[in-house]
Amino acid sequence: MSKQPKDFDWDLVEGKGFGGNYTTEQKEKMEAAIEATLNSVTEKEVVKGIVVSKTDREVIINIGFKSDGLVSASEFRDMPDLKAGDEVEVYIENQEDANGQLTLSRKLAKVMGAWTNIEKALEEDTIINGFVKRRTKGGLIVDIFGIEAFLPGSQIDVKPIRDFDIFVGKNMEVKVVKINHTNDNVVVSHKVLIEKDLEAQRQTILTNLDKGQVLEGVIKNMTNFGVFIDLGGVDGLLHITDISWGRINHPQEVLKLDQKIQVVVLDFDENKKRISLGMKQLQAHPWEALAAGTEVGSKVKGKIVNVADYGAFLEVLPGVEGLIHVSEMSWSQHLRNPQDFLKVGDEMEAVVLTLDRAERKMSLGIKQLTEDPWTKTDLLAKYAIGTKHKGTVRNLTNFGLFLELEEGIDGLVHVSDLSWTKKIKHPSEFVKVGDSLDVVVIELDADNRRLALGHKQLEENPWDTFESVFTLGSTHKATIISKNEKFGVLELPYGIEGLAPLKQLTKADESAAEAGEALDFVVTEFHKEERKIILSHTRTFTAATAEEVAADAAAAKPEKKKATKSADKPATTTAEKSTMGDIGALSALKEQMEGAEREQAIKKLEKKSKKAE
Repeated sequence: MSKQPKDFDWDLVEGKGFGGNYTTEQKEKMEAAIEATLNSVTEKEVVKGIVVSKTDREVIINIGFKSDGLVSASEFRDMPDLKAGDEVEVYIENQEDANGQLTLSRKLAKVMGAWTNIEKALEEDTIINGFVKRRTKGGLIVDIFGIEAFLPGSQIDVKPIRDFDIFVGKNMEVKVVKINHTNDNVVVSHKVLIEKDLEAQRQTILTNLDKGQVLEGVIKNMTNFGVFIDLGGVDGLLHITDISWGRINHPQEVLKLDQKIQVVVLDFDENKKRISLGMKQLQAHPWEALAAGTEVGSKVKGKIVNVADYGAFLEVLPGVEGLIHVSEMSWSQHLRNPQDFLKVGDEMEAVVLTLDRAERKMSLGIKQLTEDPWTKTDLLAKYAIGTKHKGTVRNLTNFGLFLELEEGIDGLVHVSDLSWTKKIKHPSEFVKVGDSLDVVVIELDADNRRLALGHKQLEENPWDTFESVFTLGSTHKATIISKNEKFGVLELPYGIEGLAPLKQLTKADESAAEAGEALDFVVTEFHKEERKIILSHTRTFTAATAEEVAADAAAAKPEKKKATKSADKPATTTAEKSTMGDIGALSALKEQMEGAEREQAIKKLEKKSKKAE
């Protein structure tokens, strides 16, 4: 049996209950002393506590409050070695729940603490060690302080990243660059850390940069006009024309992303920090490899690498090209589209026309591989004057048309040589490009490569016949086609046209004949060489004046010179009588025109007219 303390007063407790002999004042003092030993806690804040004990279901935490708190063991899964006496942070959810129990949460403590640390990291611009959990659309998800933050793909590195998966499951240093409290989103960046490290390198490179300097870089981006090279913190542009001496359509034909290459500095702008780089300049110019035997007149082989409106470029060696002008593709005189002859990728042979090694220029021709048609030995005989041919209309001009008789042989058909009877103002009234046309050779000048052709010459000149049909004073039915300031244009038989002065279009009722009217007209002038016939309607019902008789005589005079003296007088009489109109001369003229000569001429014209139809 244990000894009782000598100084313990049992009278204070016996028969009175525990603490029954304490006064109210004593109790208050004792309560104040006890409260002084306990921590003052506030709900909704994070505090530190000591692990009292741990079971499979819960962990008891002492935070210095009057009672201990309970936390689910599942919230300590990341701390498998947790034991009594360890210090942890917890969040006070409730000082006293319905059961009088202090409610704590380590999970919420971690969240609250994480946000506090994140805000502090943003404010102080500190570096955080994060863990890349997974890939997401446009970037990565990084765990920082237990909070998932978004790392955009553009903020991973200074160079474009094409494979995000290589970072998943790895630690990565980042900085907080943005916090969205509304959505509880955090954005971090790893690129800003690299940029700071590269800034010093960038300044060093720019300071020591000089034209002609050879550097090593990595291809970080590729476009259709060139590639961007990372020179170690500074980007330079390698233009597509400076990649290879040969012609390429896209950099990917010879380069690839992330490839290390050597380049030379061509130019740089220190203010704008623009650097122009070259790659082909590190190699000898291919013109230096052009065979010494290549000279004007020699033949070369190559591949067509470009076709333009004016010609095509033949690549003889990579970087050595010659221009084949469109005029050197065919002996034909009319120019055509180069794409009618060649296309990119064609392999062919050509003749060197000009060569300048100093300027690195060369012009080529392919028509020279065949004989010049104008130098053929049988040319003069084949296209002798009077020979007939058929050609294709290639071009129309105001003065005529160009007809291709064969490849390289073109001839001109003047507009006046298209028809005996029609007055053609433009060749388009008669033919169109691509039509076939029969012609006869009128003139040949082989030295100057000129060939004059005619179409109307395939037939006899009908004006020789018209001369005996449309004699002075003869009357013919004609239709007025149109009228201008001086003349009315008439449509005569056999498809020819005549002219009537406006004053000679006055009808018997003194009104003026209009276009579209068909009337009788009397021939007052006939000019075979000019192919012109002047007529009058007024003369069909009036006698000729003395001035008109004199004019008729003057018009007929040139024709008389061709006749014999014996025939001179009857012809004059006939002409004079034909002007007497209704006073009997017309009947005499009519009898003369019904002679065998007129009959034969009319039949001949009718035969040609039916043939034309």
